[in-house]
Amino acid sequence: MANLTLFCNLLKMLTEFRAVLSKSFISYLKIPVRFKSQRRNLGKPPGVAKTLAQRLEEINYEDPKVCFKVNIGFLKNKISRREVIEKRLKHIKNNRNDPTLELAARNNSLIVPLDDVEEEWAFNNGPEHIKAAAEHYGIFDHLFGDAVFLPVVPLRINYNSGEEQHLVYRGNYLTPSLLTDAPQVKYQASPDSFWTLLMSTPDGHLQDSEKEYVHWLIGNIKGNDINNGEVLFPYLQPFPMKGLGYLRYIFILFKQESEMDYSNLKNKISSKLDLSERTFSTYEFYRRREAQLTPAGLAWFQADWDPSVTDFFHKKVESEEEPVFVYDFPKPTYRKQEWYPKRRPFNLYLDRYRDEKEIAKEYLMRKLNKTFPFAPPPQPHPFPNAIPFKENTPSWLKTEIRKRRLLQARAFDYA
Repeated sequence: MANLTLFCNLLKMLTEFRAVLSKSFISYLKIPVRFKSQRRNLGKPPGVAKTLAQRLEEINYEDPKVCFKVNIGFLKNKISRREVIEKRLKHIKNNRNDPTLELAARNNSLIVPLDDVEEEWAFNNGPEHIKAAAEHYGIFDHLFGDAVFLPVVPLRINYNSGEEQHLVYRGNYLTPSLLTDAPQVKYQASPDSFWTLLMSTPDGHLQDSEKEYVHWLIGNIKGNDINNGEVLFPYLQPFPMKGLGYLRYIFILFKQESEMDYSNLKNKISSKLDLSERTFSTYEFYRRREAQLTPAGLAWFQADWDPSVTDFFHKKVESEEEPVFVYDFPKPTYRKQEWYPKRRPFNLYLDRYRDEKEIAKEYLMRKLNKTFPFAPPPQPHPFPNAIPFKENTPSWLKTEIRKRRLLQARAFDYA
């Protein structure tokens, strides 16, 4: 019995010794331990799940029986492809047999008649190209909804600015300072036909984002002389507000079945310019007169803010303030501000919780204090870091001064 008790005590001591030895040995060797992965199944495997293209196609699916475009314009005259090719081959053959063209090409004096090229393009593929460009710019969707038309009548719109001429094509860029006066509009039409010319912008309305501003509307134009038309809305220069980017300004030419009565639109404009009176909807304008109007011509340009827009609001609108749009960025998420932040530079830490406009104003005032209105700006030092610091300048201030001298970090952002 005594031997059995001794054996049990010895076995217990060996077990405890083994546990202590194993623990110290493992900690000494630092044997890596593999834990179970915490990753969960996030969805179907790639072979079974839908691709991004398939998911977008499913989300953006439109029923063709419900969502379809309606042609509200004229049909293009059918041109025989065979006749076009024969005419083109004949023209190429005549050019090859003309010795004067070859001589002019060798002497770099060959002049290509661009007007003839544009006329030929407008007769053949021009309407389809203009329609495709208008769909790219979203003109039909924003003006006519689910309706489209083929611009079969070429429009030539020209802004005269001194000796220079600025044409309106299909989305080209023009500055508002060049667009203060009404343009010249030319198109081909029979003398006894009636037309309506509209200029509007679907972008940048101050009260209703679904509405437009009408800049020009002339009705009952007989033939192609717009000066003899009935001015319903006099010309108003484009005024793209600051911060909105590029705005579209669209010219649409409607063909009338006969002379129309526009008396309900003619008396809407007061003597003083009020932008609310220029609120317009091309969709409603056409919907009420779709039996008498057919869109036939289309041209547009883009414009961005410039200083002439400020003069427009101050002088013509007679407003002391000009609308300026600024993107409202989401506020960054920072941890709660501490009274005694440890191991953080205090100037950068405090600026993190300040308003960016206040910091920008501080840099601007610091910059203006060094300038004089009747003296040229001081020349920058060729070696800014060679300028010695004042005595007892703290290290954090030295870093800030170096950044200002080299226009780095925040000094570059507000320079």
